[in-house]
Amino acid sequence: MAKAITTADFDVVVSGSDKPVLVDFWASWCGPCRALGPVVDQISEEMADRLTVYKCNVDDEADLATRFRIVSIPTLILFKGGQPVHTIVGNMPKPALVSELEANL
Repeated sequence: MAKAITTADFDVVVSGSDKPVLVDFWASWCGPCRALGPVVDQISEEMADRLTVYKCNVDDEADLATRFRIVSIPTLILFKGGQPVHTIVGNMPKPALVSELEANL
């Protein structure tokens, strides 16, 4: 299951990771976010050897949402070496999401 990430620990966690990091920016009131949530959790387990996955609640962590210019949720950002390298906006079927991640790992 994906772990929660906060503004306070974001830079240390993302920059300090030896694997790429996927951050799911979401909110509890967002239907597409709730639909995508279980898929993100599955990916966090199935791809754990290649990827670390976190969830960021944009209502609780507004500073992070602003920092990464999150205007539509769900938004997933893939980071490598602490830098954003790929952004995915909106809900999508698991095979499509896995394919996008594979192409950018």
